[in-house]
Amino acid sequence: MIIHNLETENSILNQFISEIRDGTIQKDAMRFRKNIERIGEVLGYELSKELNYLSKIVQTPLGAKELKVPEKELVLCSILRAGLPLHQGLLNYFDAAENAFISAYRDHSEDSDQFEVVVNYLASPFLKNKTLILADPMLATGKTLENTLKALKNHGEPKQIHIVSIIGSKQGVEYVKDVFPENTQLWIAAVDPELSNRGYIIPGLGDSGDLSFGIKV
Repeated sequence: MIIHNLETENSILNQFISEIRDGTIQKDAMRFRKNIERIGEVLGYELSKELNYLSKIVQTPLGAKELKVPEKELVLCSILRAGLPLHQGLLNYFDAAENAFISAYRDHSEDSDQFEVVVNYLASPFLKNKTLILADPMLATGKTLENTLKALKNHGEPKQIHIVSIIGSKQGVEYVKDVFPENTQLWIAAVDPELSNRGYIIPGLGDSGDLSFGIKV
């Protein structure tokens, strides 16, 4: 797996990351969602440099110009519900992409620290020979992405997979390296050092889904 960790470079992305981590700013759910969306746009721009391009002749009022534009065989797949603002940021740049959505949640049996990731909804186009972009804002243990990959297998094998995450743990990044195809590329804005006993990223930012859409029962 090729890992693009954008926190190693100074850019405006760091401002957005600092705001989504800030417990005071997090109280404004609309601002939190907007920052996630803007992070998606930055990551999408960086990702676009690795896509396949083809030549296109554009006719202007004064003449013709040959340009390089990305192939349109893209599918954006987001993990509900936390992935929705990130998905929108990517869709702002890849507006011609097809879209897929998958629902995955942690099942803590008897409120223990151990959990299984349960997938109970999937809507996806055919993926064969397309470029798949998986959007999961928090790459904690990596199990959600693993189960998403398994759930998508019946929809055809993509020619390329890109994972887009905002914050990950070192353990989670190492885990997905082992379960995804070798040519997969990971685009991530920050990698944190550890996980809690319940599998949450430390220092992380908390529950991205709750911060975006309210606390779930």
